[in-house]
Amino acid sequence: MPASDAPISTSPTYRLRRKLPAGRLGAAIFSVGICIRVPYFATILPYVKVMEPGRCEVTAPKWYGIRNHLGTFHAIAACNLAETAMGMLMEATTPSTHRWIPKSMNSQYLKKATTGLHAVATLRDPVDFATITEGRDVIVDIAITDKAGIEVVHCDITTWVTPR
Repeated sequence: MPASDAPISTSPTYRLRRKLPAGRLGAAIFSVGICIRVPYFATILPYVKVMEPGRCEVTAPKWYGIRNHLGTFHAIAACNLAETAMGMLMEATTPSTHRWIPKSMNSQYLKKATTGLHAVATLRDPVDFATITEGRDVIVDIAITDKAGIEVVHCDITTWVTPR
């Protein structure tokens, strides 16, 4: 597990995911739930495939609502996908003794995205939450690939983590 010695998160979001059935049904129910809780996420129709401490995978289909003037996946919609993956990773990783908030995002648009997308969020470095006593930047790397597995967008999202 990338988060060294981190206690299991007890965030309501992660607790809900763990209570739902494993597999596609639970993932679908959870994905609808996050769109109700955070309506802006619904614009990309996210599907949270994997949510665990230190890793999250989210897919988004190519549909009319995310297209740009070129007919490809809009760059900001891809950033929304990155933020969804980062948020679910942080919810699964951050223990109840701490809280997090996004601080900044660096995005690189590498290629035109002509298909639905798959985002994989991981922690750049292991996090020992016991040592975070005042606040610390935690960077989440998000690789966004198309259906052929080619990375089309890369985002680094810096989160600010503090004790509660």
